Amino acid sequence: MATTDRQATTLALAHALSAAERGLAVIPLSRTKLPALRSPHRDDPDPHRCHGECGRLGHGVYDASTDPARIRELFAAAPWASGYGIACGLPPHNLIGIDLDTKTGTDSSTALRELALRHLFTIPDTVVVLTPSGGRHLWLTGPSDAAVPNSAGRLAPGIDIRGAGGYLVGPGSRTDHGVYATAPGTAHLAPAVCPPALLRLLLPPPRPVHPATHPSAGDHGQGLVQFVLAAHEGQRNTRLFWAACRAYENGIGPALVAPLVDAALNTGLSEREARATIASAARMTGHRP
Repeated sequence: MATTDRQATTLALAHALSAAERGLAVIPLSRTKLPALRSPHRDDPDPHRCHGECGRLGHGVYDASTDPARIRELFAAAPWASGYGIACGLPPHNLIGIDLDTKTGTDSSTALRELALRHLFTIPDTVVVLTPSGGRHLWLTGPSDAAVPNSAGRLAPGIDIRGAGGYLVGPGSRTDHGVYATAPGTAHLAPAVCPPALLRLLLPPPRPVHPATHPSAGDHGQGLVQFVLAAHEGQRNTRLFWAACRAYENGIGPALVAPLVDAALNTGLSEREARATIASAARMTGHRP
């Protein structure tokens, strides 16, 4: 019997809540695999500027949460959702998704094996999700002090990487092309640690550091601090990391370290967590923490 839209949403919510119990932050997805909630800024001149600091829903992966009440709120606002996305790069798993695609006409599995042989690493037993198109998603965990960026085909043709700021379609999700399902024998596994040799291939090369004078934090810095202060549980590290990256990119990183740490402490993060996240953002943007 065909699954109705209402049943699909109920199943997606159940799967999303189960994933959240494992520490995976989730968002509702539509049958197109896109975030189910439309951006409240879709008519704004610069719709990408806000990543949730306005307090409204519809900011894609920046809405992701492990809080059951928050997840139910997200799904209640998107009763057409038939799947869920799992945010990558967030603690405690710092998930990295290796997407082995089949639509490019290349043999991505063979390409990954060749990379493993060339760089002397082995993919450990881990969670594998089968896609409707015949592809596979391999789940790995990354370090807490480095953010793996998203990429498409950079590692090898047909291999896409889902890292910080990206998401994976969760198993049990229904899309226009079929259902995502955990591969037999892997559902009970925890995401395995990414082999160091593979991690080196995934991380961007360090950017050169140029001496520069650092202006005062100013209004932009205050806006970044407020963005961190507005974080819900499950978003705190993500918001802090994003704000710190923007601060360093705009030359105000060192001036904002103390205010960002204070803001993170107000949201419930420990000072150790806050400083580690800011240091990771500094390294990611090519600066010395």
